[in-house]
Amino acid sequence: SKWCFSFNRFGFALLYKMKVCVICLFCLVFFILVYSVQSFAHYPPQTIHVAIVCAGYNASRDVVTLVKSVLFHRRNPLHFHFITDSIAQQILSSLFQSWMVPAVRVDFYDADELKSEVSWIPNKHYSGIYGLMKLVLTKTLPSNLHRVIVLDTDITFATDIAELWAVFHKFKGKKQVLGLVENQSDWYLGNLWKNHRPWPALGRGFNTGVILLLLDRLRKLKWEQMWRLTAERELMSMLSTSLADQDIFNAVIKQNPFLVHQLQCFWNVQLSDHTRSEKCYKDVSDLKVIHWNSPKKLRVKNKHVEFFRNLYLTFLEYDGNLLRRELFGCPSEADHNSENLQKTLSELDEDDPCYEFRRERFTVHRTHLYFLHYEYELSADNTDVTLVAQLSMDRLQMLEAICKHWEGPISLALYLSDAEAQQFLRYAQGSEVLMSRGNVGYHIVYKEGQFYPVNLLRNVAMRQVKTPYMFLSDIDFLPMYGLYDYLRKSVVQLDMTNTKKALVVPAFETLRYRLSYPKSKAELLSQLDMGTLFTFRYHVWTKGHAPTNFAKWRTATTPYRVQWEADFEPYVMVKRDSPEYDRRFVGFGWNKVAHIMELDAQEYEFVVLPNAYMIHMPHAPSFDITKFRSNKQYRVCLKTLKEEFQQNMSRRFGFAALKYMTVENNS
Repeated sequence: SKWCFSFNRFGFALLYKMKVCVICLFCLVFFILVYSVQSFAHYPPQTIHVAIVCAGYNASRDVVTLVKSVLFHRRNPLHFHFITDSIAQQILSSLFQSWMVPAVRVDFYDADELKSEVSWIPNKHYSGIYGLMKLVLTKTLPSNLHRVIVLDTDITFATDIAELWAVFHKFKGKKQVLGLVENQSDWYLGNLWKNHRPWPALGRGFNTGVILLLLDRLRKLKWEQMWRLTAERELMSMLSTSLADQDIFNAVIKQNPFLVHQLQCFWNVQLSDHTRSEKCYKDVSDLKVIHWNSPKKLRVKNKHVEFFRNLYLTFLEYDGNLLRRELFGCPSEADHNSENLQKTLSELDEDDPCYEFRRERFTVHRTHLYFLHYEYELSADNTDVTLVAQLSMDRLQMLEAICKHWEGPISLALYLSDAEAQQFLRYAQGSEVLMSRGNVGYHIVYKEGQFYPVNLLRNVAMRQVKTPYMFLSDIDFLPMYGLYDYLRKSVVQLDMTNTKKALVVPAFETLRYRLSYPKSKAELLSQLDMGTLFTFRYHVWTKGHAPTNFAKWRTATTPYRVQWEADFEPYVMVKRDSPEYDRRFVGFGWNKVAHIMELDAQEYEFVVLPNAYMIHMPHAPSFDITKFRSNKQYRVCLKTLKEEFQQNMSRRFGFAALKYMTVENNS
């Protein structure tokens, strides 16, 4: 190969030798690739185990950025071990199940079962009781798990986690069992303020945001007994911990310094105020792990905080769908759901003009339930009702108004990109109205594909309803003031518990962006007569709400029953266990019509409420309705899907569904 770089005065000889060199290099690369593939087949990459304690709504949201940063750089299979409360487990299990990242396994361990192990330790740290649970990982994690990387939720990786995993091989002897980075603040030196008295530590002490644990050796050293005795002894004088598990880890290390293998400080660059973190790196390439270990998080004071913040924001807003990539030479163990999905998709005809419509029905959208804090206590009288709706970024401005009109629980599915989800978070946190409401569940369904999956979004919001009843609305509608209480009273009045009813709330619309919202039915009728309000879609889609019988509603004082008619699509209150929406309908057209048809087929009675109403507020046309109007193929495919739905209804309900086949339905 040296011929490639040596001088030869005969041009043809040089050319010949260069050709030989290129051929040799090609052969070498080929054999390396073949050898690599064979090696991967016989010796697949080692699985890296990561343990994280995560509890509550906020931590469940924050940990996703950590996970993204790890997935972005990794080249090995990963096994996450989450120690969670019930809230975090629900959120994260749903997220990972819908994320479907290859070569990633996730297990959960109930943090509530561990509380008794550490609840006797008073802790002043903001992490609370969950900040002590890393102490009991030797008991919590499986006995056949020998080593694990333990991470705080406020960590961001800037390199492949396999590099950190490889540090286990540098542990010396049989007594080094903990891999830790030295604490980069003066906390344990006890000189931060007058009378500052920290827990005992070896020198500057160690930070426990990143820990390498040799679990099997720790168990042999009777770690459980070791830390308990140390904590009991120190608490007699210290009374409580200030930095949660970190204080106890350091007290143990002070007595047993041989336990620690000190990691290079770039494995835990600590960004709290007054740290010496800048001594850990000279260049960007030196950075490995960033730790936002100050309560101020991104607002911390640091010389290079702008760079660190931008790195964090990169992963915060990074499209998580891009992390679904397969690992080269690493056959992932596909779960049953993934295999079924691939089989279903392979059976679709890609030459079908409606292929994209059909494929959308089976698309698994990454879903983050309860993106913000949620609080709800079920009422004792079993009449409670949740408003259900879905929206995208362009309807965000409706949220505050709906919250002012509806004081009951709300379940919302938001169709957003990762970057838009962060915009929504900032918007919500800056709104006094939204932050004052704990009973609104915000569920993020991440964007994927070319259609707005309207019925999937409705189903996601419906599945998170905790109340016995739900009011199926749309985000563009403002319910009348007091509708929440009126619906609850109607539950009793119409014996909803023992009957199968869908209570219809008559729908109206205004073309005015500024509307003096009617406070009563009489006021609404007055505005209707004046032309300020109209019955909903009377001028473009009369059939959608004609069966409500608005003429009768004007004078009605008691609820009245109406019959299903073709294209009926009212807004209704039903029981929580009512049928879901059909996912085949995406974007614009037939998404509600099909659902109402399903309710009718299942023998629901449609009962119109005489003193209830809702008003549609004006907005710019959605992207999907524009596509419907301008794209002939879109309309053809919608007609095809509609006919297939009707045939499916006929197969399911037999003779009773004949009426759905014979009526002429226009989109």
